[in-house]
Amino acid sequence: MTTPVTIVGAGLGGLTLARVLHLHGIPATVYEADASPDARTQGGMLDIHDYNGQVAIRSAGLTEEFRRIIHPGGEAMRILDRTGTVHTDEADDGQGGRPEVDRGDLRRMLLDSLPEGVVRWGSRVTGVREDLDLVLADGSTVSPGLLVGADGAWSRIRPLLSDARPAYAGMSFVELDLRDADVRHPGPARTVGAGMLFALGPGRGFLAHRETDNSLHVYAALTKPSDWIAGVDFTDTAGAKAVLADEFRDWAPEFRALITEADGPLIPRAIHVLPIEHRWPRRPGVTLLGDAAHLMSPFAGEGANLAMLDGARLGEAIAAHPGDAGAALSAYEDELFPRSAEAARDAANNLALCFADDAPHGLLARFAAYAR
Repeated sequence: MTTPVTIVGAGLGGLTLARVLHLHGIPATVYEADASPDARTQGGMLDIHDYNGQVAIRSAGLTEEFRRIIHPGGEAMRILDRTGTVHTDEADDGQGGRPEVDRGDLRRMLLDSLPEGVVRWGSRVTGVREDLDLVLADGSTVSPGLLVGADGAWSRIRPLLSDARPAYAGMSFVELDLRDADVRHPGPARTVGAGMLFALGPGRGFLAHRETDNSLHVYAALTKPSDWIAGVDFTDTAGAKAVLADEFRDWAPEFRALITEADGPLIPRAIHVLPIEHRWPRRPGVTLLGDAAHLMSPFAGEGANLAMLDGARLGEAIAAHPGDAGAALSAYEDELFPRSAEAARDAANNLALCFADDAPHGLLARFAAYAR
């Protein structure tokens, strides 16, 4: 008989695991701190790759549902330098292997595929005992069967397996949104285009994409010390905009407009990473997936894709070894470690490439090499 699975975290990886287990008739419970599916926004667009994220979606039996949430035109891409010179302006011809979807739509697709009650909302895990019992915020405890930490960068499950903690990657993002862009923000809308924008220079730049509701989601990226965010009062939106715009004072004015015209608050995010070769000694009854296992910078575009593939592969391994959780974890982790190390290495290299002294030419050369 297969051991029931306890999953901490209702992100994309944890939900994919729960879905694959459900298809194989294996009971699973997901403990999630959020009070409901709509307790917070889920972030912007994701490109879901044909060699990992879409593989996971097929394993979950959700390919048709996935096709219905794809953003037409979302694979368009522009690459500009800080003067506003356009180096690449590619339309989405529908033939690419990385369709764009809204992260919230993708999560909703996975949630809708699960039976009622699989996800226990408002169940924040505050600690884990050495016997693997979970301690919840309300004081109750849960004795898991097979325990899976799918609880992100600051995982409470990871310390059971590893002493590694996320380290600052040397870069901070500031997130901005421009709503109803074509009508209210036509200049920024032209700058971003129909899909993804890379505007890159030495040590800083903009990453942006057009969302399904015609808003623009923008990340201003800055190579800064770890305490830079703490030195800016982001509760003062006007003041924070002025500070951020000044960081791009020598850039073309259309880029500063992405900041000055932004709607709502600015959200700072320090980028953290785990060691590239992060792995752990096998321990019976517990494992990790997604950012809990291999947190990396977003510059390989693999975080969500790997999390879902992790969930699918772990679910398949559990189903393939009924009654033998040790064999399932061995099969899963033996594949996980080299796969995640390769992606983390690419992410670290791409971060350096994107903001090197010759940016954006390193990225242009990398894409040209991919094309060849």
